[in-house]
Amino acid sequence: MSQKVLVPWAMPKIGIETLRMAKVEPVSIHGPKGEPPSLKEIIEGVRNADVMLPRGTQRIQREVMLANPNLRGIANYGVGYDNIDTASATELGIPVTNTPEILTETTADLAWALLMAMARKIPQAHRHTIAGQWKGFGGKSFMGLDIGPGGSNRRKVLGIIGLGRIGMAVMRRSRGFRMRVIAYDPYKKETVGKMRGVEYRELDNLLKKSDFVTLHCPLTEETRHLIGRRELNLMKPTAILINTSRGPVVDERALLLALESGKIAGAGLDVYEEEPQITPGLLKLDNVVLVPHIGSATTDTREQMAIMAAKNAVAMLKRKRPANIVNPEVFESPEYFRKLEGKRGVGSKAV
Repeated sequence: MSQKVLVPWAMPKIGIETLRMAKVEPVSIHGPKGEPPSLKEIIEGVRNADVMLPRGTQRIQREVMLANPNLRGIANYGVGYDNIDTASATELGIPVTNTPEILTETTADLAWALLMAMARKIPQAHRHTIAGQWKGFGGKSFMGLDIGPGGSNRRKVLGIIGLGRIGMAVMRRSRGFRMRVIAYDPYKKETVGKMRGVEYRELDNLLKKSDFVTLHCPLTEETRHLIGRRELNLMKPTAILINTSRGPVVDERALLLALESGKIAGAGLDVYEEEPQITPGLLKLDNVVLVPHIGSATTDTREQMAIMAAKNAVAMLKRKRPANIVNPEVFESPEYFRKLEGKRGVGSKAV
């Protein structure tokens, strides 16, 4: 019997080819235009799969895992894995992997693209121009913000919340603009203090001092609504907020009110609380740039992510420890060893 990997989305072809080269049968389920399958379809599909390979926007909860007691692993396509109930996966003896590092530079590029687009009002100016409303140079239309020192010669302050791989990549890009960089990351307080070119600040101080605030923290219980009404009120009225991390890190309703009332100047968002739904009022504002979760959306990055996710899936099928395991404690789980010795053949306990 061939080994099967359930791919419940339109995965790049190179990922499918990687699975086939390993003599694994990919089972793709999605609509004719790449539409994601329903939860019912995913549950039906996982019943006959050995490993599943979802994308990072698909929620894989306990009920999906329970549909197949012999599921050997979940190879998530994405660096974030808050879409997967990892606690249940660990309890059920199911390894979970992600695709780190590959999308670091690409996501940092997008954060800067959003920052620059907001600072210089590029989308607004674009809409004005293509609508035939431009009648010549002059006036105060589309007056934006300097990112570099500009005419005032004042170094702008970039506040980075979360100084992991992507946060560090964003920091590196700031050097060309001669910005002053401050950062908040409670898990790296001592490390940041020893870094050159960045100063550590507690969250409230960072929000008060920054001209631009960019979010790069994972979604946890501690970071859910990390930026809410109180935090937005601490920011400068000229400040811009950028979020390319996870939508629920920001209280979207509070952000809407802050943007409508002028508490902050603008926001650039790639992620949302209830994707793909967006708080309706945000869609009507002119001081936001909204893009549809495209942080990793370049051909090279998406293809490399597909290859890595496929290799993680193959490793789990071969009963080997995958390179990008996010719940290594699963290897101590009695359920994991049961799967090794289970109904689909006997494997080595060596991991």
